[in-house]
Amino acid sequence: MPEPAPPPLPLLAAASSPAVGPLQRARRRQQHHQRRGWRRPRGLLAWGALVAFFFVMNWWMFSRLQDPAARPHFRLRRHPPRADAAAASNSSSLSTLEEVAGTAKGKGPHRVMLTRLLALAAHALAEAETRPEPNDLWEEPINATMWRPCSDQRDWEASEGTNGYIMISANGGINQQRVAICNAVTISRLLNATLVIPKFLYSNVWLDKSQFGDIYQEDYFINYLKSDIRIVKDLPVELQSLDLEAIGSLVNDTDVMKEAKPSLYVKKILPILLRNRVVHFIGFGNRLSFDPIPSDLQRLRCRCNFHALRFVPKIQETGAILVERLHGHRSHLSPLKDNLLGQVAVKSAPSTNKSDASKYLAVHLRFEIDMVAYSLCYFGGGKDEEDELEAYRQNHFPVLTELKKTTKLPSAAFLRSEGKCPLAPEEAVLMLAAIGFKRSTYIYIAGAEIYGGKHRMAAISRLYPSLVTKETLLSPSELEPFRNFSSQLAALDFIACAAADAFAMTDPGSQFSSLVQGYRMYYGGGNLPTIRPNKRRLASILVKNATIEWQEFETRVRKLIQQTKQVHERPVARSIFRHPRCLECMCRIEH
Repeated sequence: MPEPAPPPLPLLAAASSPAVGPLQRARRRQQHHQRRGWRRPRGLLAWGALVAFFFVMNWWMFSRLQDPAARPHFRLRRHPPRADAAAASNSSSLSTLEEVAGTAKGKGPHRVMLTRLLALAAHALAEAETRPEPNDLWEEPINATMWRPCSDQRDWEASEGTNGYIMISANGGINQQRVAICNAVTISRLLNATLVIPKFLYSNVWLDKSQFGDIYQEDYFINYLKSDIRIVKDLPVELQSLDLEAIGSLVNDTDVMKEAKPSLYVKKILPILLRNRVVHFIGFGNRLSFDPIPSDLQRLRCRCNFHALRFVPKIQETGAILVERLHGHRSHLSPLKDNLLGQVAVKSAPSTNKSDASKYLAVHLRFEIDMVAYSLCYFGGGKDEEDELEAYRQNHFPVLTELKKTTKLPSAAFLRSEGKCPLAPEEAVLMLAAIGFKRSTYIYIAGAEIYGGKHRMAAISRLYPSLVTKETLLSPSELEPFRNFSSQLAALDFIACAAADAFAMTDPGSQFSSLVQGYRMYYGGGNLPTIRPNKRRLASILVKNATIEWQEFETRVRKLIQQTKQVHERPVARSIFRHPRCLECMCRIEH
């Protein structure tokens, strides 16, 4: 009869007992590792569940914001046939945080940063709907009312223009051309020359064949400035056959430095004018300094920009339709609208129902492919983005491409830290949310086709669903006369932005934004605020993306914007088109 088995020894004793063989020890180690292995998956599952919970909560937050039942009712005051199109545009926005995070073709650190802040912004906007907006959101500082337009005042005799004829061929888009026109008027007065109605060069970037008479009223321009200079529509017949290049009358950008002083024109251009009777400036643009310059000439330049250049009736009429639909047919005549819309502003029949009026914010998203490519910045799109932008540079900016081969240019990270990169739509929407604009704010988006299309616009259309453009406000038949004319379309954007209750720019260096800001400053009477970010300081705030909380982000951005809205006289050498608050252009009224 076999003896009973001994009771089991404790694990430690058994492992150290010489009676336990190597095979038994190996089997026990295997059983021990199996028990530890079972505990590890349970830990990983717990972490996975936590991460999943985080994404589900974020998805719910974005879905809640998009849910019509959770969204405040916003009555669109638009042309009825276009309402469905606008609704379709809103419904195309992305529906999850993950999709918003992955809208770019690649995911760099910048995209990750924006994903986190966009989630915080969404939560803040949801909570802010029941709270009042900041007091200064739709207002300028009180001392802005001290300045009034007065560049239309003259105290000199008309120039006879007897020294010859000045011709210009302006390059760039409508905004660069406008600056060139005003400079040409001023130089014609300086040299006692007759100005020939300016011509516009065709650009392979803007792809617009519009000439002066397609955008501005020629007769009004000639008659308004007849007390300043002599203007004709064409060069006299006897001078048209001259070979201007052969006789040395062609002047290009290399002959006249950027922002040249008036004395250069007297010394270098006047002798050519007197000898040949005509001078033709090719590619003429920003070629006249803002300081030092005689006060009367500075006032003339203001007078040309703010009074003499009026859009043709076709643009005025369609611009009036835009403004009426944006403002809910609100009766709001003003010097600004009179200048922008002329007799059309008087003809319109605004509603007498004040409840039908609405405020709107206009935003210029300067994020077209030409701007993005030229900036040399990186916007999170990975190698696909880099290759696409490099191909665009080679085609449209060959000089820049060659420069990259021979010169070490600043890195994209350095350019961003210095505020040299245009704000992407997702960065712009973070700024608007931090300033305090509510989710229900009616926003007009100006600009050409955004680089990245609807995917790039996903964040802003998600957080601010009441977005409209000229394409959604106007019917196809109303837009048809302007198709393939980028400058004329830009003129419509100019009208909508200049007349807005508030205007936000994303690139302070943009000529369009600068001209709109100047118009609002000149005609606004202290009631048309412009939001102009300091991109360098904004970049320093965004670099804290991994740790900054929304309240601190809000506080810092609001402080930044408040400082840029301060009212002060034009600094020396600053553009009078952007900042006309100076005694040459405006009158200061002491209260």
